[in-house]
Amino acid sequence: MKRLASKAVAIAIATSTILAATSASAFTPTPATGPKVKSSDVVLVATPKRPAKQYWRTKVRFRTDEAPGTIIVDTNNKYLYYIDGPNRATRYGIGVGRDGFGWSGVVKVGRKAEWPTWTPPAEMRRREAAKGRILPITQEGGIDNPLGARAMYLYKGGRDTIFRIHGTNQPWTIGQNMSSGCIRMMNEDVEHLYDRADIGTKVIVIGPGSKPGDTYFDDRGVDIFRQIFGG
Repeated sequence: MKRLASKAVAIAIATSTILAATSASAFTPTPATGPKVKSSDVVLVATPKRPAKQYWRTKVRFRTDEAPGTIIVDTNNKYLYYIDGPNRATRYGIGVGRDGFGWSGVVKVGRKAEWPTWTPPAEMRRREAAKGRILPITQEGGIDNPLGARAMYLYKGGRDTIFRIHGTNQPWTIGQNMSSGCIRMMNEDVEHLYDRADIGTKVIVIGPGSKPGDTYFDDRGVDIFRQIFGG
């Protein structure tokens, strides 16, 4: 009897397994019989890499003698500050000039543009051509444009310095020395600054040639209350 019972159980298990497999195959899509897609034909969309969290936009406690509305660029620490008011500033992470392209001085925002056209200086085109990279004479604004979503053109004595505060389509370069002297920001940050900084805004760039004490400021860290409640 035990043997018969064991055989019956084994047959039942085998039958259920076959039925389950048959049922599953009934709902399994039939592989496509058309031409296979080559991996080289697939376009991969990369997710833009954000910089380290220390370079994300934040509100800080900030002491300076400069008036509200002034921009202070600290190229050594890769931060740009927009002075909101007494003891308050908004801090943005930036990318700055690589070795040999750093500079300092006091300038003003002389012009602004949304999705600006990029016109590489002739010297830059010659320099890059020597490396085998041909730059366009001009490139229309757009998501592939190196100037990003916004640009603020820096002037001194009424003349264009050729330096800009602008966005970038390479956000992973924020916090690095990568540019030819321009100050680059993440697109969402340059849009935020663009809406606040008017034509004529004073911009102080601290970099090579700056002397201690030329511009007094003290970043005292995150303003927790403003970060939470705004203002």
